[in-house]
Amino acid sequence: MSAVSETRRTTVPEIRAHKNAKPVVCLTCYHAHTARLLDEHVDLILVGDSLGMVMHGMENTLGVTLDMMILHGKAVMRGSRRALIVIDMPFGSYEENPEIAFRNAARVVQETGCSAVKLEGGARMAETIRYLSLRGIPVMGHIGLTPQMIQVLGGFKTQGRTAEEWPAIEADAQAVAEAGAFAVVLEGMAEPLAAKITRQIAIPTIGIGASAECDGQILVMEDMLGLNPRPAKFVRQYANMGADIEAAVRSYASDVRARRFPGEENIYKMKRAG
Repeated sequence: MSAVSETRRTTVPEIRAHKNAKPVVCLTCYHAHTARLLDEHVDLILVGDSLGMVMHGMENTLGVTLDMMILHGKAVMRGSRRALIVIDMPFGSYEENPEIAFRNAARVVQETGCSAVKLEGGARMAETIRYLSLRGIPVMGHIGLTPQMIQVLGGFKTQGRTAEEWPAIEADAQAVAEAGAFAVVLEGMAEPLAAKITRQIAIPTIGIGASAECDGQILVMEDMLGLNPRPAKFVRQYANMGADIEAAVRSYASDVRARRFPGEENIYKMKRAG
């Protein structure tokens, strides 16, 4: 009798073990079909609050709700089997105090089945990260450019460009690591600073617009695939699916307008043959 191997999800300790080892491969994802395509090739899938912009046409992430995150989180869980699934906590769902953060994070975990949540903020969120971690909810941190603070930051600006900014950001990284986060996203950060932080802290750093010295990288899937007309400058596009989709739709529209209904001719032939 041949043994049947059961697919097992990547665990939080396994992601943590990537520190100073094999880079962590991460992408965002928001629906079941693409999750199925990503699953065999990435270590971690993030259901990011970037879905507000990518999926719902919002100007930023501030209008994303907890219900939206749970809905898309369920879809990604249904489409994946192997990757660790992390779901973003949206703006307003965790900042008030650790107790509210736990209540909302517990709902995300219970209703989706995901393995961890991600929240933005460094030293100011350390108490909340510790509170969640000690109560069974693994947390991925996020420092540097934090999109939920876009109104305060005044735009999507690279963080750590001057030496005067470095100490506060380094303190954020250390606070997140010491509070119990299993990894931390470094976004929009000057490369020398991101490299220094990666050497300083004991948990994996996941870069996005940061240094190649990070312990891994994450990109918004739609940026990587060429579906975003305004991708960030640091993004390497591995496909140009936006143009491919537009060309396919143009061809389809041309066929329909010419009464060449795709597939219908086969049905007609089958009926005549019958």
